[in-house]
Amino acid sequence: MKWIEAANYEEMSKIAATIFKEQLKLVKTSVFGMATGSTPEGFYKELVKAYQAGELSFAEAKSFNLDEYIGIMPNNEASYHYFMDENLFNYIDMKRENIHVPTGNPKEIATATAEYDAAIAAAGGVDIQLLGIGVNGHIGFNEPGTAFELETNMVELTQSTREANQIYFDTIDDVPTHAITMGIRTIMNAKKVVLLISGASKQEAFDRLRSGEITTDFPASALHNHKDVTVIYTGVK
Repeated sequence: MKWIEAANYEEMSKIAATIFKEQLKLVKTSVFGMATGSTPEGFYKELVKAYQAGELSFAEAKSFNLDEYIGIMPNNEASYHYFMDENLFNYIDMKRENIHVPTGNPKEIATATAEYDAAIAAAGGVDIQLLGIGVNGHIGFNEPGTAFELETNMVELTQSTREANQIYFDTIDDVPTHAITMGIRTIMNAKKVVLLISGASKQEAFDRLRSGEITTDFPASALHNHKDVTVIYTGVK
């Protein structure tokens, strides 16, 4: 596990974006695993900036997002489909058929989980997976206690996760109780992982990850078993 301390949020975003840009310049057909939330917003701005400057093209690349809430549709402003369009996909040349975000439709979940892993495998696997980390150590929506062997699956969100995500909804009651997420095994199958940690609220999670202890009580600790992980952090000590 490689640790890189960034001077600030902007530098963290630029360092992460550079890793992805270098991969894309090396392999035009790269497959990227994408994450959502406030932490990667600056990262996406850097990718858009590079594309608009003519520095790179996503025309042959593919992407697979980590997760999505169950019960809200893609056009809902709180959905991760909407987030990705507003932060990245509407501003680059990645083809729509190459963009993959898990479905939030409850009627499709029964088959969607296995189909998502199959689609990733058919694409040749994820070259670089972007991750954030929850205050409780979750990656994707894999909450504490999640088995490391799980692939894409439906999960029930913990109260702490729902409270953390309430900023995107009017009330806590509007926050979905379930989500579909890449499982820890799916994440671990990526060839490279880039984990972003930003802000004092993530200090405890940062400390636990840095300790090196591997336990299902702290899902991000599974990353210690991966051969190529880069952690870029700022605002924590």
